Amino acid sequence: MNILLGSNSPRRNELLRQLAVDFKKVHISCNEDFNNDMPVRDVAEFLALKKSSAYNNLRSNDLLITADTTVVVGNEILNKPRDFQESVSMLKKLEGKQHSVITGVCLRSIDEIESFSVETLVTVGPVSAVDVGYYLNNFKPYDKAGSYGIQEWFGLTQVSSIEGCYYNVVGLPCNELYKRLKKYL
Repeated sequence: MNILLGSNSPRRNELLRQLAVDFKKVHISCNEDFNNDMPVRDVAEFLALKKSSAYNNLRSNDLLITADTTVVVGNEILNKPRDFQESVSMLKKLEGKQHSVITGVCLRSIDEIESFSVETLVTVGPVSAVDVGYYLNNFKPYDKAGSYGIQEWFGLTQVSSIEGCYYNVVGLPCNELYKRLKKYL
């Protein structure tokens, strides 16, 4: 079986490598729009399926993996920030609260399609304006949903607890993915 990863995320690439899975990275071009009436907890899996369906070069011995991660505070999805000011706003929304990080994953072969999502609860403690400024100026997390990476300085210093899979917050629910991949390996 040829494993294909349809993701530009360096974190997903590294996590799949750490799972000791041989794979080839493929490019998928797809808009990430979704209906605003959709329940926020369904969006990550919907986008993973949408990315998968946008890939048209699947061959008989291929298994395509696509994924999407959303950060949800209350009933609001925090996407990737557009700029410094939006990053500040997002990090302030996370301050002192528990939020959900949901990663949707799709596995697709010629014959079969399987999708699932995993939710991890993350709590951020009090965050000072100085710490926010330091993080944004030094780590520039503009490619990350919710404007932070748990594996970076912000996660090390501002996240007080997590409930669930740590790697899900990084971008791939490795334990659950590996269980499902085993039937293909």
